[in-house]
Amino acid sequence: QPFDPSNFLIHAVSNIICSIVFGDRFDYEDKKFVALIELLEENNKLQNSIHTQLYNFIPTVMDYLPGPHQQMIKNIEKVDQFTFKIIAEHQETLDPTCPRDFIDAFLKKMEQEKGNGHSEFTVETLSRTTLDLFLAGTGTTSITLRHGLLILQKYPEIV
Repeated sequence: QPFDPSNFLIHAVSNIICSIVFGDRFDYEDKKFVALIELLEENNKLQNSIHTQLYNFIPTVMDYLPGPHQQMIKNIEKVDQFTFKIIAEHQETLDPTCPRDFIDAFLKKMEQEKGNGHSEFTVETLSRTTLDLFLAGTGTTSITLRHGLLILQKYPEIV
């Protein structure tokens, strides 16, 4: 039977990134996790619009114009809220002697850099880095795996 492995691949890759970044994975039916994946997928589709591409060049002007880029901005804000909640939980339960994941390691480095006024280790940077890991890792890796499966189906003699 034909099937589309896209959702499975996206969930699997995202869960691997969650394990590295958050130190925990989500159940594939977890509502928060599914909502996060949907936001990331919607943003992948919105990035192809001319409005979003123009936003990358002239963000100040595009902030005032309607278009699909506005939805992308809202989606990124929702993902930021999701990551800020997890970061706050990690800050409360941080054990500097035993980092559990990327966030703990970053928070530990933030603590070490506390006296440095020029440090780039801030909660904002942590949130953006986490977002970058999700956007780059989830989309790129799952699409690469999807194309790899397609090539293997088309050319089974390769295996």
